[in-house]
Amino acid sequence: MGFVVTSLIFLLIGIIASFSTTICFNKGSSSNLFHLTLVLTSTICCWMMWAIVYLAQMNPLIVPILSGE
Repeated sequence: MGFVVTSLIFLLIGIIASFSTTICFNKGSSSNLFHLTLVLTSTICCWMMWAIVYLAQMNPLIVPILSGE
């Protein structure tokens, strides 16, 4: 449940950032496309970083060693 909800939050942030970039920085079609590309790329990269860290905690590569007392 946490993965899906946070992924939807990242999607919502990306959509809001795209609309605000289009509204606030309207300087022409080429510039708008560049700004939109930057916003979407940064949103996807942040989501991927979060997803990799989140999913790596589910199956860690280094297994904790329990002390045998």
